[in-house]
Amino acid sequence: MGRKLRYLGPSERAEIERLHNGGAPAAVIAEKVGYHVATIYRELQNGYNGTVDEYGRRVYSAEVAQRTFERNIKRRGERAAAN
Repeated sequence: MGRKLRYLGPSERAEIERLHNGGAPAAVIAEKVGYHVATIYRELQNGYNGTVDEYGRRVYSAEVAQRTFERNIKRRGERAAAN
């Protein structure tokens, strides 16, 4: 039996945004949200909005991450239908 896939939802992305942009490290974010640290690192890349804060950290946007997720799911469906 494989693992059941769990996707991050908008509320979890909002929590990641609040914590990350508040300066929390990925390990703390992962613990609070209940996902693996690697998932948080991938999510931070997907939600990068193109700016950095005063400390040089990439700024995460839950809205950008949600749009990226929806675009990827849509593209995946189109690819699956083409095969």
